[in-house]
Amino acid sequence: MKAADRAVVRERLSSQWISRSPATSARDVVQWMTAMQGQDLASVLWSIGVRWPGSIAADIERAFSDGAIVRSWPMRGTLHVVVAQDLPWMLGLTSARMLQRSAARGRALGITDRHLGAARDAASGTLGGGLELGREDLYRAFESAGIDTTGQRGYHLLWNLAQNAVICLGPWVNGRQAFVLVDEWIGTGRALDRDEALAEFALRYFSSHGPATIRDFAWWSSLTLADARAGTAIAAGDLERRTDGDDEYFLAPDSAGLRRDRVRLLPGFDEFLLGYQRRSPQLAPHHAERVVPGGNGVFLSTIVDDGNVVGTWTRTTSAGRVSLATQRFSPGSSRLDDGITRAGGEFARFLGLTLARRA
Repeated sequence: MKAADRAVVRERLSSQWISRSPATSARDVVQWMTAMQGQDLASVLWSIGVRWPGSIAADIERAFSDGAIVRSWPMRGTLHVVVAQDLPWMLGLTSARMLQRSAARGRALGITDRHLGAARDAASGTLGGGLELGREDLYRAFESAGIDTTGQRGYHLLWNLAQNAVICLGPWVNGRQAFVLVDEWIGTGRALDRDEALAEFALRYFSSHGPATIRDFAWWSSLTLADARAGTAIAAGDLERRTDGDDEYFLAPDSAGLRRDRVRLLPGFDEFLLGYQRRSPQLAPHHAERVVPGGNGVFLSTIVDDGNVVGTWTRTTSAGRVSLATQRFSPGSSRLDDGITRAGGEFARFLGLTLARRA
């Protein structure tokens, strides 16, 4: 890895609260990160745990049930965890574009405006009064209203309702996250005008993910490139700007973290990779296929040594134990072995399990 890329990944480890973290709660982490990709719930729990030293999974589940953080679809058409009060203004910036992109898919599924209106009424009637229900319960409510939920129709209806700030995923119910009404669970949220929202989006992204480019920000946020540039321009006075060849990076002025970092076991879909359009500083392009096999959008859990992705890992749990299997990109060292064992112990403690072995 060249020296410039080494500096970038170490600064990203620091800005992402991986190599250093002042967090004392799950809300602290999510507030700092702005949004954390979360379609795989087990992965995003560990993504928060990595950035909140000493936490356990139950602490983060409790933050959902207490209403501090929620999951919804504010960006890139996929689930993210955000602070509850941030969801309304984020959707205000991104949902119109996301809904426009999904219109053809809705037509292909045979979903009309009448179906969408009926689904909204069914969700509001079923969840009203503070009720918390799972996906299948909502599907049954849609079916009772005469709406077919088969063939991805149910998922599209839930996604559409979330885009329109009708529902989100909030508390834990019977071991699963349940849907709630945004108006009841969150209320109106923070009130920001468009320029304020664009500036806040930019400032918080570059503070928590920098060094990063405007194109990284536009891709990550689902904003147009013009809006990403506008938000960055407003926030620029609070950011450091740096150039490296043709690349222009933005970051918080105090985000430098140039010391060597230890071995980490990061979950799949972690922001350390997912937070950028171009990931080559952290992940060598010739290894990308091993992290996203087949380019199918499914990111495996990664072994990260001083910010460099050096392998992947999987876990198996049974009888109070967790076993790890590692797949390294090249032969390791005793230092890497020791680092993986220590990081595996941290992961096991997070789950409340004993680390059994690794292969």
